[in-house]
Amino acid sequence: MSNQLGNLLTLNTFGESHGIAYGGVVNNFPAGLLIDFEAIQHQLDRRKPGQSAIVTQRKESDKVKFLSGIFEGRSTGAPIGFIIENENQKSRDYDHLAQAYRPSHADYTYDQKFGFRDHRGGGKSSARETINWVAAGSLAKQLLGGIEIQAYVSSVGDIFCDMPYQELDLRKIDDNIVRCPDEETALKMIDRIKEVKKQGNTIGGSITCVVKNVPAGWGEPVFGKLQAELGKAMLNINACKGFEYGSGFSGAEMLGSEHNDLFNENGTTQTNLSGGIQGGISNGMDIYFRVAFKPVATILRPQESIDKEGKRLTVEGKGRHDPCVLPRAIPVVEALTAFVLADMMLIHKTRKL
Repeated sequence: MSNQLGNLLTLNTFGESHGIAYGGVVNNFPAGLLIDFEAIQHQLDRRKPGQSAIVTQRKESDKVKFLSGIFEGRSTGAPIGFIIENENQKSRDYDHLAQAYRPSHADYTYDQKFGFRDHRGGGKSSARETINWVAAGSLAKQLLGGIEIQAYVSSVGDIFCDMPYQELDLRKIDDNIVRCPDEETALKMIDRIKEVKKQGNTIGGSITCVVKNVPAGWGEPVFGKLQAELGKAMLNINACKGFEYGSGFSGAEMLGSEHNDLFNENGTTQTNLSGGIQGGISNGMDIYFRVAFKPVATILRPQESIDKEGKRLTVEGKGRHDPCVLPRAIPVVEALTAFVLADMMLIHKTRKL
């Protein structure tokens, strides 16, 4: 099973949704950095279940314990090992799925690949895996110093926050439970999610991420382009269905004379349709991208499906599930962004004296 994130700075993880614990090992983390443990736990708290009425009500403290690689509060240069214990599993909620395949889940594909699967919460395919990514990404964020990474919910279903990120006060992202900095739009999003939840259904949407203060020069020019590394990280998020940066798909409708970012004398550009990346390398402008998420596959209503023998049956979700993944995915997007950028930063330091 491919289980590594990163190139020079790497993360290897372990754990399943209904196992004893999740955890991981971060390799090649530089020595001597004073670790802010409260900042790491804060990001885990932003991701954890049970924090509002529009997310799953599974109750987990999600407290991280560091096992190695840190001494007297500073990184030692050795692998950083960590663990996060599971506390509130209800495995019996999944007993009816031991032989059945849930539509749009990884049940069928896991059986085809491995010939065996953990049906309790999806095992390794569970989105609870992202807890490892938030812990590691929060460490990586501390390597980046003054680089700012802020993600927010920019759409829920057909409700969009249409204001450009430059006109939004991104300090307000956590002021509401859906994590959209535009208050009026946030209220509409929250009402829509609650409505869908009452119907036993789920809804998708998108997250926009903005990164400021990345210096020019990060990223590889051929394989390992910065946008490709960011896209790969985002597309590994369980419910992710799409990634675009800069002008994205709208750039396909433009002429070159409209799309080119003309230079100022100091090397900045008058526009930023490139999204802060040119030729796979950061150019010093803001990096911004959007990530599309599908509706959560588990719905609390009957659906036709099949079992392992191909016999038709009806399955229905039970237990505690997110009606919308977006609010809890915000720290995941930010953490993966930080990990990719920290990896690119360390690689860049090997490229020039």
